[in-house]
Formats: sequence, C-alpha cells, structure tokens
Amino acid sequence: MRRTKALPAIALVASASLVLGACGGGGGTSDADGGDATVAEMATARGESADGYTAPDTKQSDQVVVSTDKPFTSYNNATEDANQSYNTFALTLVQPGAHLLNGNNKVILNKDVMESVEVTSKSPQVVTWKLKKGVSWSDGEAWDCDDFYMAWFTQSNTAKKADASKFFKPAGTTGYDLMTGECKDDQTFVGTFSAPYPDYEDMFNNDVLPAHILEKNAGIADITKLNKDSAAADIQKAADFWNEKWNGFTKDLMPGAGSYVLTGFEPNQSVTLERNPKWVGKPGGPAKIILKAIPDPVAQAQALENGELAVNSFAQPDANAATKLKGLNAQGVTFGAGPGLSFEHLDIQMKNPVLAKEEVRKAFFMCVKRQDIIDKLITEVQADAKPMGSLIFFPKDEGYKDVYADKAKGDAAESKKILTAAGWAQGADGVFAKDGVRASFRISHTDIPRRKQTVELIQGQCKDAGIEVKDDTDPNFLDERVSAGDYDVALFAWSGSPFKGGKKSIYETGGGQNWQNLTVPKADEAMKQAVSQTAIAESLKFWSEADSELANAYGSLPLFQMPNMWAFKGLDRVYFQSYYGALWNANEWQTK
Repeated sequence: MRRTKALPAIALVASASLVLGACGGGGGTSDADGGDATVAEMATARGESADGYTAPDTKQSDQVVVSTDKPFTSYNNATEDANQSYNTFALTLVQPGAHLLNGNNKVILNKDVMESVEVTSKSPQVVTWKLKKGVSWSDGEAWDCDDFYMAWFTQSNTAKKADASKFFKPAGTTGYDLMTGECKDDQTFVGTFSAPYPDYEDMFNNDVLPAHILEKNAGIADITKLNKDSAAADIQKAADFWNEKWNGFTKDLMPGAGSYVLTGFEPNQSVTLERNPKWVGKPGGPAKIILKAIPDPVAQAQALENGELAVNSFAQPDANAATKLKGLNAQGVTFGAGPGLSFEHLDIQMKNPVLAKEEVRKAFFMCVKRQDIIDKLITEVQADAKPMGSLIFFPKDEGYKDVYADKAKGDAAESKKILTAAGWAQGADGVFAKDGVRASFRISHTDIPRRKQTVELIQGQCKDAGIEVKDDTDPNFLDERVSAGDYDVALFAWSGSPFKGGKKSIYETGGGQNWQNLTVPKADEAMKQAVSQTAIAESLKFWSEADSELANAYGSLPLFQMPNMWAFKGLDRVYFQSYYGALWNANEWQTK
C-alpha cells in the first residue's frame, strides 16, 4: 500500500469489482487507430491484447509537461520511509514489473519484459517468473533474475539480526515473507511458498531495482548468494545501501529498464524522464516528460489553461479545480474523474494518552459528519460520492459491507452521551475532561487545501460534541512524521493495487506500515487466514471478519473513496490509472 500525499490478498480483478467509472467532457479524441475514444475508453491501453501488453507503434513527439500534487522523492519506493504514491507515479515507466494495471484495474502480463508468470506446482505452491531475454537497464546491464532475487530478499525479512530485528526496512512483506526465492538461470526466478498465496500477481510489479548497482556500491559480489545464513556484516552492507542510498536522485545509481529513464531532478519541484535508449520495446511517444509538482490544484488547472503544460493529474480531488476544468471544454480541454483505489481516512495514534481511551475514540468517530465533508469538498468532482464503510473493501468490491454507519453518525448529542456515560464532564470552556485530562488532540496532515478544509469542518462538528480538535498542518508530514507515528490523529489516504494482501502490513500488530500501533488480535488472525486461502470466496470471509474487528477497535475511520481527476489538452488519450497515475501508458501518448 502507498500513502497518498496531498496522498504496497486475493485478487478481485476477475470479478471486475474495482472497475473505475469515468465521466468528463471534451468529446471524442482521435486515437492512433483512427477512431474516437471516450474518456472511459481511454482506460484501455492501445498495446493491450488478450494475453498481455506489448508497447505499440507510437507517433513520436517532443516534450510533454505533466502536473501532479506532490513531488517525487525516492527511486526506491519499497522502503517504509520512502513509500508513497508520487514516487510510483514517476517510476511506472522507469522500473518495469511483471504485470501492468490498466485504467479498469485489469491485471495484464507485461510482455515487453516477461515471457510468462505461472503456478508450476500447487502443493506446495510454486510460482515461476520467466523473464524475457535481452532486457537491459539503461546503463547496459541485464535486467534479469538477480534483480528479482534482490526484490524478494530485501522484502521478505528472511534475514534477521542477532536481536531478531530486521536488516532491511521494507514498507510491506506480504507474500514475500511466505516465499523462498531462487534463480534457476538468468531468466528464471522460482518462488516456493510455505502457504498458499493467490496474490502472487501483485509481486514484482513496482519494486524490481538494479541489483548490479547495489552489488557494486555495497561491495557485494553476488546478491543471489546472500541469504539468511550469510555473514551479518555482508547483509548489513546490502541493507544500508537498499534502505538509504536510493533516495532523491543520483543518476549513476538510478538507471531505468522500462521505456523511460530518469534524467533530471529538481528537489521539491520536478523530475524529468526521457526515452530509454536501451529499451527493448517500441519507443515511447514523447521524447521527454517533465512531471512537475504543483501543490495548489487551482494553479494546476490554470497552468493547463495557459498552455504551460499538457496534463493535470490529481491524486487529490479538488472541487474548485474541477469546476474550472469543466469550463474549459471549448478550449479543447478534456476532463475525467472517477472513483480510484485510494481512500481518505483518519488514523488514531493508539499510544496517545487521550485517544488510548476507547470512549474518546468512540465519541470522536460519532461527531464526525462524513457526508457533510463529502458534500462540501468532493461532490463537485464525483456527484455520487458517499462515506466509505470499510478499511479493507471498496464500495464496489465483492464482500463490501458498511461496518461504520452506526459508529460515525455525525451526532454530537450521541457523542456527548458516550463521554458522559464514561465519567467525563464538560468544563467551563465546553470541552470534556476527566481526571485532569481534556478531550483535546491534533489532526496532522500535509498542506493540501482540501485537507485543511476537512479539519476545519471536523473542528466545528466536534466542538458541538465537547471535543477540541487542533489543526496541525505540516507540508512534510508524510515524508518525515507519519511513519514515525508522530501524530495524535493522521489525515491521509492509502493507495493500493486491486489486491487485499497489502492491507495486512497496515493493520496487523507490528506490521511495517502499522504506524498507529494498533493491536487487534482477532483481526490479526483473520488476515493471516485470508492471505493463505486458495479460494477467493473463502478469503473474503476472513477479510470481512478482519474488517469488522478493526471497526470495533475504533482505530481508523474511513472517510470516502478518493476520486481521481485529470485533464489534458493537445494529446490523443490520457487516463489516470488509480495506482500508477497518469504516466502508466504515457509511452503511448501522441499529439493531436
């Protein structure tokens, strides 16, 4: 799961349970095959076929500038400190994986770099990843099994220090921790699982990094010889590099193996991608893509209107920007929006002395008027948006059930009753207190305008309930504080792929992304069972059980499913893929 600044289970793709809807203006746009494509039709890449994806012939063009909400920060997006969606958006065409997701979240074999991914044994489960021969990184080194081995070893936490702590710091280990990996040859990686893991298609998709770079710079002769029994000093050398040295941008350390390669970086501003001269597939359309961070969504829309850029890609929906962009139809601007694979939520820090008290969490949940927040901040983007009732399922998922409707009614009077019944009393300032402790805490978030507006609304809603909410706006909150658990309540979004297994590291006790220190033993057991089922129907039962147990713990309150929104001008077809962003098929973009 990725934290979405503004924002790594059983695959539910086969049931089409996570299909994005799209609405937008702009009429038809000409595609490479001569017809017109609606916004919804743009969700399908031109290079798709029944058995996978192969980059198509594309009319080449010059530079394209794309705006997004927040900047790229790290080449290794698999670490717990760096892991966030804005890195994924920049790296999707730089670091190829075994599979792609199209705009409808369909899982597609990446045939430009893969021959096959197959279950070659069911008992035990063995999966064989067969890599295409001849694929290379932009520095000329082979993209091969060494890179897959490193991705597995660094994220499996197989190797432990003498004190049982971990060497590597991956954002999540789900799936990798069930597997033992082995390179049969340069093109064949074989994973043997200790328990069934149906979500194997969610592995090696955005975490395959250049092993030869680590070997050279960390002094490791052969990464595939490194295992849990290797000398601690050797493992530590590899871990130090993997954990820390791929942050920011150092060109020589950060080659590309996809259709594009990173060539420039302006901290907190932009990252530049150019066609990869070593790419084995058909070359991309734009010679250069500049992904530019513009935190103000209205300023993004204005830049598109002014011709300063060609694409707006908003992971963070904004009503004012949506209104402006919808009004630019006559100028040739195409607008698109639809529910994505991210959800906005509030995470409680369970170590906070005030919020550790269950009655305070219950009262807080009860006073938040989620529909009011949606009506004021989201409806302009997506008219039918509703409060989200699950941490595990999206509303159109098979198995979705609203387990929060009775816990977050937006009822200040009911909130007061909860605190009063627990022995709290309102002081002269109107805030409840007990034993010298006031019902007062901060909501921390980044400097996204909608987030600040969300907190302002909650402040008013909960003031009526005798709860004091303070605003803690920090532009660097998701870069520096959230993973350290430095908050009372955190307001942000989780962004995931159409697989459930990634949720495990967020909500299980001691999980790599469980920064709120949540402990729900019954949910732990249910999630453990969910990721080891061989049948989807059976897994859903356990995910549903975990969902209910998490709701009853009052640790996280889902607010709404985040709509994606985007707009473009001068290009034939652009679609914001909920997990990979607007650049997921930018190699296919053509000027009109």
